[in-house]
Amino acid sequence: MTVRTDDGYPWAVRDYVEGYLAEDDVMRDARARGDAMGCAPIGPGGGAGLRFLAAAIGARAVVEIGTGAGVSGLWLLGGMSPDGVLTSIDVDPEAQRVARSAFRDAGFAPGRLRLINGMGLEVLPRLTDGGYDLVSVDASSTDYPRYLDEAVRLLRPGGVVAMAGVLTGGVTDPAADDPGSVALREVARQVRDDERLVPLLLPLGDGLLAAVVVT
Repeated sequence: MTVRTDDGYPWAVRDYVEGYLAEDDVMRDARARGDAMGCAPIGPGGGAGLRFLAAAIGARAVVEIGTGAGVSGLWLLGGMSPDGVLTSIDVDPEAQRVARSAFRDAGFAPGRLRLINGMGLEVLPRLTDGGYDLVSVDASSTDYPRYLDEAVRLLRPGGVVAMAGVLTGGVTDPAADDPGSVALREVARQVRDDERLVPLLLPLGDGLLAAVVVT
């Protein structure tokens, strides 16, 4: 008999996927600090997905919305081009201080990082149209539809948007009408129906919604 999680996904499969790629000491320390701060870092499966996407497109310019304790940033930097720059936005200066320490401990030069303290939806309009290879979103789910609009504007043709945590809350329950669940269902619909995008929904960790900009 298959033992399933509350959302119907087999525990054994999820544990196997999440444990497939081991995190190093720096990443584990960053994860522990994020958990202690209540940042809820992306899991190893989702992080590996981000690294894979960054490596697959040879990303040199990446925007991350939600620095947290630096876990997702470490995964992204690990897949980016050696001369790539990660622009990471977060409203919490303490979280960015912790993340900067993690990036330093991992050996990433300061020139590869641009940490911006502020609200994502206030900072993103100041960034260059079509100037980025990848946009990673791990922030308040209620803002995901607006983040998608900004991401498509920021990405070059062939660029990728990746949104974490899209299978959380009541998103799989049509009766769930809380703002977070509604917004996640809406952004999934937008990505699927937008002819400019080639979409993919992956059950990694809490869900990873990705899309390539084709026009």
